[in-house]
Amino acid sequence: MMRTCFEETIAELRSNGVRLTPQRQLILRYLKETHHHPTAEQVHQEVSKALGGISLATVYNTLHTLTKLGVIRELAYGDGSSRYDGNDTEHAHLVCESCGAVMDVEAPHLEDILPATANEKSFSVHSYRLEFYGRCKECETSEKTASN
Repeated sequence: MMRTCFEETIAELRSNGVRLTPQRQLILRYLKETHHHPTAEQVHQEVSKALGGISLATVYNTLHTLTKLGVIRELAYGDGSSRYDGNDTEHAHLVCESCGAVMDVEAPHLEDILPATANEKSFSVHSYRLEFYGRCKECETSEKTASN
């Protein structure tokens, strides 16, 4: 699960003629270097430390642009919240149903999980999203402690 680093992504975007404002670079760097899956508000909170005048609207617009360019992923959930992932490789996630933490894990090979009917229907898969739901170690521990 070797993610593309910030420098490689910047070089690729530049070679494709993408305008790289300081705000875009800062947000992209943060997402490429973190292993968390922050919300837009959390991204805003972090990048504001380095660039105090950045607005939440700029963060949202930049996240939308970077997602459209395919260099980050938006993980939308049914409750209307989205988290952002700087890991651009195919991978799965562990999602804690208690605290909402999202963690990257190796995904099985596509051939091992793709239904046979996809080939029968001449369906070409370009990407996928695989998530496992449960409780993280911290939530399991605090739940056991609370029940004792």
